[in-house]
Parts: sequence; C-alpha cells; structure tokens
Amino acid sequence: MTLFNSKIAQAIGDRLGPLVVTVASALIAAPAGAQLNQALTAQVEVDREAAQLQGQLNQIRERTQDAASRYAQALADADSLERYNNQLNEQVVSQEQEIASIEEQLLNIETTNREVQPLMQQMVDTLERFIALDVPFLLEERTNRVQNLKNIMARADVTISEKYRLILEAYQIELDYGASLEAYEGRLGTGADARTVEFVQLGRVSLMYQTLDGRETGYWDAQQKTWVEDESYGEAVKEALRVAKGEGAPELLTVPVPAPQEVRS
Repeated sequence: MTLFNSKIAQAIGDRLGPLVVTVASALIAAPAGAQLNQALTAQVEVDREAAQLQGQLNQIRERTQDAASRYAQALADADSLERYNNQLNEQVVSQEQEIASIEEQLLNIETTNREVQPLMQQMVDTLERFIALDVPFLLEERTNRVQNLKNIMARADVTISEKYRLILEAYQIELDYGASLEAYEGRLGTGADARTVEFVQLGRVSLMYQTLDGRETGYWDAQQKTWVEDESYGEAVKEALRVAKGEGAPELLTVPVPAPQEVRS
C-alpha cells in the first residue's frame, strides 16, 4: 500500500509539475495585477487537477479494499467448506462401518437360526419324553402344552424369540410342579372301570387319589408305573386334599413315597 501511494504521489507530481512551471513563467512576464490573476487561475487549475487525482485515488483504494474483502470472504468460505467436507467424510466412514456391522449381524443371525432351530426342537422332544416318563399328574394339561409347542415350532409366522420364550415357559412350569401341592378332579381308568376321582399331587414325590364317595383310595407306584389301591392311606389322602384346597392349615402329611433307587453312572 505504501508503494501504491508513492506511485500516486509521483503521478500527482508529474501532473502538477508543468502547471507550476507555467505559473512561474507567467508571474515573471506579466504585471503585478495580471500576475495575481494568473496565479489564482493557476492555483484553481492545480486544485482541480489534485481533486481529480484524489478521486481517482479513492476509487482505486475502494476497489482494492473491495477485492481484499472478497478475497477474505472466499478464504473463509473455503475453510468452512473444508470443515464441512471433513465432517461428511467422517459420517460416510461411520455409515460404512455401521453397514458392515449390520451385515455381520445378519450373517450371525442366519447362522444362529440354523443352530437354534434344531436345539429348540430337541428341547421340545426332551420335554415330551420327560412328561411321558414322569408321574402322570395333570397329564392332559401337560401333554396339550407340549403339543402346542410342537405346532408352534412348525409355524413361520412365529419369531424365533417367541418360540424360545414359550419353550422356556413350559420348562419353568414343569420345574414349579416339583414344589407344588395341588388337588384336582379327573378320570381314572378306562372303559367300564373309569371313574371320577380327586387327585392330590405333592410335587413329584407322591400322586394319590380318592373317589368322590371316599370309598377307594390309592396312589401311583413310580417303580411299577401303575396305580395301586391302598385304603390304609384313606385318612392321609383326605387330609392332603383338604390342605391342597386351602381348607386347612399346612401340616405334616403321611403319603406313600417310592423307595430310593441306586443311581448308576
């Protein structure tokens, strides 16, 4: 900017130089009155020229400042765009990583489904065999639950998670039976021997029955897998039924218990 001003000053000097010489020559050659008029005229001309040069200088300075402002704004815009592009690049990298993670999860889910389906089917089959070998209490209810699981396993509109939840729920119900004392009515026997009795189930320790008139009492023999009539347990079963129905306070009950068996590995 200093060099620019120096050039402007030099230009003003170049323009005013001849005027000063002309004014000086006129003052020497003319009388005093004429010299004064000529000096004033020359001064006015110098002022006019100086004003024109100053106007040009101001225009040049304004254009220079305007160009500098545009340049500074362009630099600021370029910096802002660079930061924005960097942010977009980071988002693109993050999205690519997320896509890769989702694809891997989908692959894992497909693999898990292939592994879980046979496992769940095995759990249902194991539960069915367990109920068939277990003490036959609430047999209809329990077998219906297993059959429902088998039907659900074949359905495509039921999610894997829902199937698994229902299987675990069935296992939990079977587990709870081991600590329950329940009484319910049911049919015992087949054909002409079929009769309605009251069953009382004490966990998986003992399953007893008694006819509605109280004349017949018996229990399930887990070793022989058959029903055994035993009237000696008449009063004990009647008391167990009363406690199971909530008609009496829990107390020590005498029930038939299978003899312990030796476990062989």
